Amino acid sequence: MDLFPQFLANGLVMGVFYALSALGLTLIFGLMRVVNFAHGEFYMLGGVSGWFVTNYLGLDFFSGLIVVAAFMAAVGWLVDRFLIERVRGQGEEPGILLTIGLSIFLVNGTLLLVGPAPMKVAGAVAEGPLFFGPIAVTKLRLLAVAVGIALIVGAHLLIRRTRLGAAMRATFQDPMAASLAGIRTGHVYAATFALGCTLAALSGMLLASIYSAQASVGGLISLKSFVVVILGGMGSFAGAIAGGLLLGVAEAMWGGYVSMGMVDVIGFVLVILILLFRPQGLFSIRTERA
Repeated sequence: MDLFPQFLANGLVMGVFYALSALGLTLIFGLMRVVNFAHGEFYMLGGVSGWFVTNYLGLDFFSGLIVVAAFMAAVGWLVDRFLIERVRGQGEEPGILLTIGLSIFLVNGTLLLVGPAPMKVAGAVAEGPLFFGPIAVTKLRLLAVAVGIALIVGAHLLIRRTRLGAAMRATFQDPMAASLAGIRTGHVYAATFALGCTLAALSGMLLASIYSAQASVGGLISLKSFVVVILGGMGSFAGAIAGGLLLGVAEAMWGGYVSMGMVDVIGFVLVILILLFRPQGLFSIRTERA
């Protein structure tokens, strides 16, 4: 039990990144009803882009974050306008097939360009540890968590306090009424997809500064993001945060006390339990709308 505070801290650290990545997925599904199977590949592109701008262009970490955010927002916008828009309104199946194909394209394109080797993003601070009683956290992890929390708060404020956020919420509740009220729903959909891709990419860059990025990581991240969204409730902003923290802590506890070899399985166990006892998730869409 002496290691419990350390395991809890490790889980909360990972939970922040899971929540940040899953926020993009839940926004896209909640507003657009698109099940984005390429979500993990946008996470991967964020890590790879961060590695490129910090190691090859020589940008510092925070400048790199800004450049990666702008680049991935543009990528997300273009993907929606030229691909997702063509299957909008045709049900969920065409969107699933489209994003699976996009995922395969992005993985193999990245492998062709940069290869399969891990890529480390240059961090903003040194790796030295900080001690908070029995808990040790590296400076780099603490900074990345702080940036992740700031991005989550920023996304919340954007959705709740801006005109774009009001347009997103109106379109989410009733797309037809929003369109009749003068909201350009096509632009709202594109902005939502761009925001979702950007959040995933920034999560990827932050984690690549702690661990590394590689072309093949997207599939696992997509699965974990879906686990988080199912745990929290499909389309729920608060649920994505709660689900991410829950998954991070559960993995840390399982890895610390049971086995690191099976740590990726615990998320799917949680999904089975949540589907059995609360299939709408911890925070249902009904609760979010209210």
